[in-house]
Amino acid sequence: MHSPRSARQVLLGPLTRNGRLLARAYPLIALWQLGEAAVPVMIGVVIDQGVDSGEVTPFLLSLLGLSAVFLAFSLSYRFGGRIALRAQQDESHRLRLEVARHVLDPRGVDDDRLSGETLSLATADADKVSFLVRQVGFTLASLAAVIVTALYLFTVDVTLAVLILLGLPLTIAISQAVSPMVARRTEREQAAIAGAAGLAGDLVQGIRPLKGIGAEDVASRRYARVSLAAQRSGIVTARSWGYLSGLTTVIAGLFLALVAWVAGTKALDGELSLGQLIAVVGLTQFLAEPINALGDLSAQAAASWASARRIADFLATEPQVIEGELVPPGDRPQVLLVGVGSGPLKDVSLTSRTGELLAVAVDDPAAADELVALLAGAKHPHVGHVWIGETPLEELTIAARRRAVLVMPHETYLPEGTLRSVVDPVGQLSPERLEQVLAASAAEDVVALHAAGLDHAVRARGSSLSGGQRQRLSLARALAADPPVLVLHDPTSAVDAVTEQRVAAGLRKLRQESGATIVITSSPTLLAAADRVIWIRDGRVLGRGTHADLLAEDAYRAAVLR
Repeated sequence: MHSPRSARQVLLGPLTRNGRLLARAYPLIALWQLGEAAVPVMIGVVIDQGVDSGEVTPFLLSLLGLSAVFLAFSLSYRFGGRIALRAQQDESHRLRLEVARHVLDPRGVDDDRLSGETLSLATADADKVSFLVRQVGFTLASLAAVIVTALYLFTVDVTLAVLILLGLPLTIAISQAVSPMVARRTEREQAAIAGAAGLAGDLVQGIRPLKGIGAEDVASRRYARVSLAAQRSGIVTARSWGYLSGLTTVIAGLFLALVAWVAGTKALDGELSLGQLIAVVGLTQFLAEPINALGDLSAQAAASWASARRIADFLATEPQVIEGELVPPGDRPQVLLVGVGSGPLKDVSLTSRTGELLAVAVDDPAAADELVALLAGAKHPHVGHVWIGETPLEELTIAARRRAVLVMPHETYLPEGTLRSVVDPVGQLSPERLEQVLAASAAEDVVALHAAGLDHAVRARGSSLSGGQRQRLSLARALAADPPVLVLHDPTSAVDAVTEQRVAAGLRKLRQESGATIVITSSPTLLAAADRVIWIRDGRVLGRGTHADLLAEDAYRAAVLR
């Protein structure tokens, strides 16, 4: 199934996908509204045919007809509403899946929304869009009820029917004058609430670092400002809806009062029977609900449109990685960069070797990030090429890239679970291999800290762990995957010097028989443990060799030993 790419597709999709369900639901909902309209008419019949005439048989027959109307519209609403609600909930679920599928796209999503904002798309916005399924049904039913009521009034009195047909559009048109204001404020409210939710999620995930630097009060005040803005936006929107509802009620009330007054005058003049007068008054009261529903139509549709546009904008975001169709030959393909120029990088060439620990010392953090993005396939160089084996990286499938190269960025995500599931999510490691991985990453210390050991619970994003513990577990997770080429970006920046020595030795030993390892770092400990070091300065390769060899150069020594 293709994701919708426009607000119109998002909004109309629920209607087209549920055509069969809605073809059953809408007539039943319309029958319910027509039944509601028929009640005062049948009461008028009971009075004229039974009470006024004094005859028992017509009275009983008219009562039976009134009972049949009640039964028909009660069952119609029950089953029609149920079918429409099912379609609405199905669409809400489908939109949530669309958002989740886009978030989990293997190619990544080039989007800067906070996680809470994305969650708002999958909840509040999805619900507003799917509500259109029921809204259309009730709108059509209201319109049908008004038209049938007007046709009935033509049989009773032409003046009343013309009054309804002329006054109703005018009443709705006046109500619609306020709707654009309500729609704009509703859209601003949705954006403000999504922003507050995003910031709240961001703060919860980063609460430990905030406490570590004593910034809780600053973060709390920032959230309070955003939340207050969302609150004010919500109040303004609610006030606007109140104005719209009040205006619709007043206008509809005046209009219907006029209809009732005209009907009462005609009844006094003998132009209407008592039963017809009661029917007209009852219909006048009934019409207040569909008129209000039609008056609210554009504002509700605008709210659904705003949500549809937000969802469509998100689903239309481009993937971070362009996927090819090829698979590299061989089980252990290597990485090759030839004359690569991209962003801060000007002319970089390097080749990985199986069993080798290759360190890349980069003087500029932006250049290091660019190199990581290139090796991950998130970016493609403007000049030069990145190869996996004998195949250009951009021509490989996502699955082939992942099998060949695993990139562990500086900031990694740890899922909720246990220490065991974090390191070995699919449970494929033997006890001996798991022990080796934990030792090489110094994550065995993290396990030893807890009585439950590997069964110790880990919160989402590793929020229950320190920065150094998260880093070691992330490294263990990467080592457990055992890829042909492993790329690490500053894997020891959050650990102490002793632990860093252990990680350097363990990494070198474990990966000697596994594959190639590329470490992008300025750590002297990791550089000393590497088989080769490539030194990049000002975007260009200025030196190659061992760490000990490069230390003879003053510029290199100053860069890595500062």
